[in-house]
Amino acid sequence: MRAIVSVSNKEGIVPFVQQLVELGVEVISTGGTKKILEENGVKVIGISEVTGFPEILDGRVKTLHPMIHGGLLAMRDNESHQEQVKEHGITPIDLVVVNLYPFKETISKKDTTFEDAIENIDIGGPTMLRAAAKNHRDVTVMVDPVDYAGVIAEIKETGKVEEGTRRRLAAKVFRHTAAYDAMIANYLTEAVEETHPESLTITFEKKQGLRYGENPHQKAAFYEAPLASEFSISSATQLHGKELSYNNINDADTALQIVKEFTEPAVVAVKHMNPCGVGVGATTVEAYRRAYEADPVSIFGGIVAFNTEVDKETALLLHELFLEIILAPSFSEEALEVLKQKKNLRLLTLEMAEQGGTASRYASIRGGLLVQEEDFAGLEDAEYTVPTKREPTEKEWEDLKLAWKVVKHVKSNAIVLAKGNQTVGVGAGQMNRVGAAKIALEQAGEKAVGSALGSDAFFPMDDTVEAAAKAGVTAIIQPGGSIRDEDSIKKADEYGIAMVFTGIRHFKH
Repeated sequence: MRAIVSVSNKEGIVPFVQQLVELGVEVISTGGTKKILEENGVKVIGISEVTGFPEILDGRVKTLHPMIHGGLLAMRDNESHQEQVKEHGITPIDLVVVNLYPFKETISKKDTTFEDAIENIDIGGPTMLRAAAKNHRDVTVMVDPVDYAGVIAEIKETGKVEEGTRRRLAAKVFRHTAAYDAMIANYLTEAVEETHPESLTITFEKKQGLRYGENPHQKAAFYEAPLASEFSISSATQLHGKELSYNNINDADTALQIVKEFTEPAVVAVKHMNPCGVGVGATTVEAYRRAYEADPVSIFGGIVAFNTEVDKETALLLHELFLEIILAPSFSEEALEVLKQKKNLRLLTLEMAEQGGTASRYASIRGGLLVQEEDFAGLEDAEYTVPTKREPTEKEWEDLKLAWKVVKHVKSNAIVLAKGNQTVGVGAGQMNRVGAAKIALEQAGEKAVGSALGSDAFFPMDDTVEAAAKAGVTAIIQPGGSIRDEDSIKKADEYGIAMVFTGIRHFKH
């Protein structure tokens, strides 16, 4: 049996190859892999001894040779193939252990140049892997150190690697090379600033298996982008509690995206991917009290996200509730002592990076994928106008800003009421806008008096303004742009409401 070994990830390679040699396998190796094996007393054959040609172009060309690829691709039960390899003195290669230049690790570094990235695109490695995987009926191919032990065990037990194992490993190889090529394609596409190209190939890496999906009868897993994202729950560190579920991850992602809207201390409570309470304050505990008081019923069993450290005083209040997850940049030691008393409560930490930039959001549909830019637009990006006779007061402006930040993250049709640094009513996911307003106003009750109303899209009729006015709302913020805007403006003027048009819509489906 003959093997070729050339790896950038040297984990476990020395003991693995030592066992191969002990089992009588002849090992060919290249470059740094050959050096480390020889330094550890493992006898290997240099690639040039097989090809009869030196490694050239700074190692760019070493395995791209018929003596290698003939040995990989020759079918053992094909007489013509066997005659040809015999004629040309080619020895079959039965085992390939290769992993690729660290392209992902290279482009992950902030100071990486374009030239460095290009130099770390592997050519010979993927070619060998694909050749071996194509001929997996006769060749065993490995890219992952986790598979070494199993292959050794099979060879020791039966003298060969079983067909099912070879097929499984071949599938893994094609996944590996496909992901590798996808990262390169995306890197180069971004480098030339091309958006929405004619084909889109993206790759994700499995972070964890999940017990089930949205419901117990649905299988599920959690995959993350290969390059770390500052805006992803996948980058969070779990300090305590049981494993995250499918619904936990969705809800935590929603909470994270909302809390990052704020620079002042803020707390966001989320249920079923909608905020049920948001509060801001001068301190963490003040912000939490306001988020809790915004909807003390719905927060039960919810997700709570902070943009500041959770201290002991806040932790004691949190301890009184049943919560699924608490997410924050950090927890004080005293806070952890309090919260860890609940063994199932999941405690996550994640650095709160500044919102903004560009990123893509993907939404799967049956048989397809929708891609769009993330909605990072804020009030500072709006060319807002005040079409009503009355302009908002300073206090109303603060409430309007809060309502606008939150309504952006509520499922459409969406209405949010804000007052005194907290949300007081949230109407989400309704088929008509006045229906969303009625839910928010009913939830707010007496707190609606003097509150500000935010709407994710324009008012097609003046009925939402009418309902808001009768409940005591004094200021409204909405995109404007309806052919019947004038009706809403007149209705607002009739009730003395100050209304702001932002020119920006925040649909969220």
